[in-house]
Amino acid sequence: MNPGGVDFALPPVREAHEPPEARGLRRDEVRLLVSRRDTGEITHHTFADLPAILSPGDLLVVNNSATLAAAVRLDRLAVHFSGTSPSGDWLVELRRLTAASTEPYSGGAPGEWLPLPGGATLRLVARQTPRLWRATLDRDVPAYLREHGVPIRYSYVRRDWPLSDYQTVFAVEPGSAEMPSAGRPFTAELVAGLVSRGIAVAPITLHTGVASPEKDEPPYPEWFSVPRRTADLVRLTRETGGRVVAVGTTVVRALESAALDGPVRAADGWTSHIVTPAGGVRAVDGLITGLHEPRSSHLMMLSAIAGEPLLSRSYAAALEEGYLWHEFGDTHLIL
Repeated sequence: MNPGGVDFALPPVREAHEPPEARGLRRDEVRLLVSRRDTGEITHHTFADLPAILSPGDLLVVNNSATLAAAVRLDRLAVHFSGTSPSGDWLVELRRLTAASTEPYSGGAPGEWLPLPGGATLRLVARQTPRLWRATLDRDVPAYLREHGVPIRYSYVRRDWPLSDYQTVFAVEPGSAEMPSAGRPFTAELVAGLVSRGIAVAPITLHTGVASPEKDEPPYPEWFSVPRRTADLVRLTRETGGRVVAVGTTVVRALESAALDGPVRAADGWTSHIVTPAGGVRAVDGLITGLHEPRSSHLMMLSAIAGEPLLSRSYAAALEEGYLWHEFGDTHLIL
């Protein structure tokens, strides 16, 4: 059974294999499925329609984390750098190179040294999860990745794309192993259109780690920051009858982590908070997100916001109408 209670099969034809620009579309011309909790209505749009769908007084909260070129390829293995851990070590995933992409690799041993391109050396410290290692590199990791890394990609994306294709218009704080992809369809022109309609935009930072495409695993601790101005805007928006719409599951996780003891407050640090239907949400009234795989733990969060019946109908509609999944695919707005 799925973590979110929503069960479906994802045909390969529904996977986005390349950025929308390679399909002749602007970023904001991807499709937008809108699901309304108050009426149960499901409608179909393009992302550029967003200013007309939201209302003056609403607040969009976006993740300003920038994507790292977090994959380093060796002869037979790839090392995916997943960000730092509370211990100060980096978390890494080892993956075996295949003809199409990579697959999980179960090898490795505590204390093992791996020679990396450019004369660098990675030392495995200990397993953090069944999939991830705590590890140390003998030089500054972000600088090393800028020189030797490429963006992480999985087999449904059939070739490498430049790092710029994995950045959002909001990206200013490098740190994410994988793109906070809900923000990808935004353009500077679209943001200007939202603001001119009276819809505010405010940032948080959450550096997202590597996904788990082959397994259903809960998220592990990630670093986040909710600035005081953003926290104030969230409270003011709700007090004045506006809606707080999170752009991405990372934003939900950050805001809900900052609201565990009441209204959203300025906060930063490591969060292990997992949003579930049992716990619900306190800080957000809506969510813009991509379309998630059947085994994704993100479906628990979506069920917490939309409710399982509406979410199930939304995913059935997305499959029936030919929406595309994954980071280069279409989008879903829950209001």
